[in-house]
Amino acid sequence: MAISGGVQVGVKYGAISVDHLEQMGDAEIECLKGTETMPTILPGCAFFLNLPLSPARKMIDAGLPVAMASDYNPGTSPSSNMQLILSMACIRYRLTPEEAINATTINTAYAMGVSNEVGTIAIGKKANFYITKPISSYEYMPYSFGENKVETVFLNGKRI
Repeated sequence: MAISGGVQVGVKYGAISVDHLEQMGDAEIECLKGTETMPTILPGCAFFLNLPLSPARKMIDAGLPVAMASDYNPGTSPSSNMQLILSMACIRYRLTPEEAINATTINTAYAMGVSNEVGTIAIGKKANFYITKPISSYEYMPYSFGENKVETVFLNGKRI
């Protein structure tokens, strides 16, 4: 893999997100600054294919938001487990729990063009959320990787 110029092309044409950022340099980070294009990192893909890690910490320190997504597909990331992605964001990519929660919720909703409907709990948005089993704090979410911390799921305001 090599830096291909894809980030610059995405920004030039107003892409809502650019993904597969395993190869990112300073030029790509600078190109994203001040744009509406969301850098989207795919930790499951990097893990499954043993790829280099995207420089998430460097992007955030440069003032960029980041989204973290599963890239759920059989060829590069056969897991849709967003709890694992949240854990990887903190453990492997060095995000704080707050940054990781933003990266896997509101920033990911933005990257998919649905932030006006989901991504936060707010009046007028779909009531898609979950209730955890008893945990000490939100900081426990990424810490205990591999454990299902979800007790109840609500989609469109209905318990499923």
